[in-house]
Amino acid sequence: MTRRLIAIAFIFACTSIAWMYLGSTIFERTAAYGGRLREAVGSTWGTSHEQAAPTAFTQRTESKLVDGKTVETTHHVPLRLEQTRAAVAFDLDHRQKGLLWYSTYAVRFDGSFRFRNATASDSVTLAFKLPASKAIYDNLRMSLNGVPVRHETDGQTVHVTARVPLGESATLAVSYRSQGLDQWRYVLGADIAEARDFDLTMHTDFADIDFPENALSPTEKRTTPDGWDLRWKYSNLLSGFQIGMDMPQKLQPGPLAGEIAQFAPVSLLFFFAVMFIIVTIRRIDLHPMNYAFLAAAFFAFHLLLAYLVDHISIHVAFLISSIVSIALVVSYMRLVVGPRFAFREAALAQFTYLVLFSYAFFFTGFTGLAITIGSILTLFVAMQLTGRVRWSTVFAGDGSG
Repeated sequence: MTRRLIAIAFIFACTSIAWMYLGSTIFERTAAYGGRLREAVGSTWGTSHEQAAPTAFTQRTESKLVDGKTVETTHHVPLRLEQTRAAVAFDLDHRQKGLLWYSTYAVRFDGSFRFRNATASDSVTLAFKLPASKAIYDNLRMSLNGVPVRHETDGQTVHVTARVPLGESATLAVSYRSQGLDQWRYVLGADIAEARDFDLTMHTDFADIDFPENALSPTEKRTTPDGWDLRWKYSNLLSGFQIGMDMPQKLQPGPLAGEIAQFAPVSLLFFFAVMFIIVTIRRIDLHPMNYAFLAAAFFAFHLLLAYLVDHISIHVAFLISSIVSIALVVSYMRLVVGPRFAFREAALAQFTYLVLFSYAFFFTGFTGLAITIGSILTLFVAMQLTGRVRWSTVFAGDGSG
């Protein structure tokens, strides 16, 4: 019996090493291709958006006498942004590449910004910086005081020049459709920024909302049939925080398959322990080679899952891998022990410790609790079944088993 346990422990150790290698391979594949695939998604769809508040300025020229020569210097004199009305709406559309899902979205932006000219010049330049350099902007429209205006583009910034007399206001309206990745932000300004008469509304077509770090929470929020209506409304705000939205992340197939593979030795340990107790109580002769084939059937689940998730849904891949692994164990144990033992004890134990324990990783935040409860229940059942077993008699064999 002692030699048999040593052999089983050796089989367990070898399989565990294989699982650790498989798990690290999955994580390496994910890390190696994740950044490259993100760049590929960004190049075809668009990158994260950071929409800055527009600016407006006039120019002032100063003349100075330097070394007997007159040198003219031009300075920008900023205009105060007195009112902001903006609306943004998201259409989430997850896309998968390799072992990862990416949170891509379509965005509709519509903003109106009022500036007042309190400078000596009436030639005002209004600048609107587009939120990302790697993005497309469809149906970009700009108007000034309700009249469509022509604009000039300088890199990522769109400029409009107009005559605004001293004391008068100019309202710049901008709208566009675009596409982005992972996150959207609205930047009030650099460092501590002032927002006067500010009102931004946001509509999402997803319910799982999350705000980035260092971001303002909405002042109002209301659920809708497909998501949320959010609002940030301030009369006079000074803040170093910005406004933003993190797009919901899908369950990532690569990291999930890696975590399940690295946890697999725990599942196999429980399975071997339960099988050992059952065969001991029922006096079934199960050789270490039988345990080796059972371990291989367990490993087949994780190996198949690791390479299926590249091509199909993680849930479908999990189901197929579970069916294949259980079929291997049941068909094998049917020949070794018998159909009743195979379809009842062996199948139930494998379903519990391989399938259910692995599926617990789908419930983020509850994985540890679910496995702990399962472990305690297993301990209780094992203690009840073996309470009358005389282990000194069980291990009193000649050591050749």
